[in-house]
Amino acid sequence: MIKTVGVDIGGSHITSALVDDITSNIVAGTYFRGTVNSKASKDLIFKDWSRVINKTLQSINSNETIGIGFAMPGPFQYKTGKAMFEKNDKYESLYQVSIIDELVDYLDSKNVVLRFLNDAASFGVGGKLTNEFNDKKRVVAITIGTGFGASFLIDNLPVSDDYSAPVDGCLWNKEYKDGISDDYFSTRWFISRYCFLSGKSNIYGVKDIVNMNDKYTAQVFEEFSNNFNNFMLPYLLDFKADLVLVGGNITKSQELFLPIAIEFWKKNGVDIPVKIIQKSEEANLIGAAYLFNDAFWGRIKDGLPSV
Repeated sequence: MIKTVGVDIGGSHITSALVDDITSNIVAGTYFRGTVNSKASKDLIFKDWSRVINKTLQSINSNETIGIGFAMPGPFQYKTGKAMFEKNDKYESLYQVSIIDELVDYLDSKNVVLRFLNDAASFGVGGKLTNEFNDKKRVVAITIGTGFGASFLIDNLPVSDDYSAPVDGCLWNKEYKDGISDDYFSTRWFISRYCFLSGKSNIYGVKDIVNMNDKYTAQVFEEFSNNFNNFMLPYLLDFKADLVLVGGNITKSQELFLPIAIEFWKKNGVDIPVKIIQKSEEANLIGAAYLFNDAFWGRIKDGLPSV
């Protein structure tokens, strides 16, 4: 039986772990995390990735075929495994590089099969697999951190071509105000907006803004809440969602915006449960490893988005 590893690729980190294909739990002693300089050369990025993945491979110590599923941010050709990162301030040295063809040279095991899924879709699949949501059929999964991720699931399957879901099944690139949604629902928006309002410059993350706990903190979160509530409402209505999963670094500050969002959506016809997934990276790993579930792969492989 093939062993399955989940890998989560972030803007500044990578995590890797063996996932039990029966229980969908991460196997103890196989979880590793490392930092990545996403602006480095291709060689250095692959060395950073492989350093972590190889630790998991070494902990497995198996001669069997190992399936490695990647929770990968876009833009990316998920069918072919080719990176399309361009003009998005991360992994640009991998532009048009085949991860399938080139990363294997850095791995300790050559007996591997690589598959790829959008990181937000991986989060949605993993979040639903590891919680008791079997009665929920239409799920919207949202991650807010270095970027804005979203996926739309019907019966555990991320959809990109259903009439009720947005084009490509994602939201990060949808038009909003003077740009796209990723410009407004990400760490960089919080930092930029807080620094603009306060005149301060020594702010490096949302945690710093929360710790300031001043009038500008309140204003930033109020603006974020208003933008987020109004942006998400039509998508939740169109999709007829019966559950929302929320993950990413923003969950650490969820009390500052999520109750407002839930109340707003409720008043506007979306009265559904909202579940915080605290261990977002673990959900990403589990969802990515699920690419090696034969039934799931058979249903998803032909519909994987190309970017």
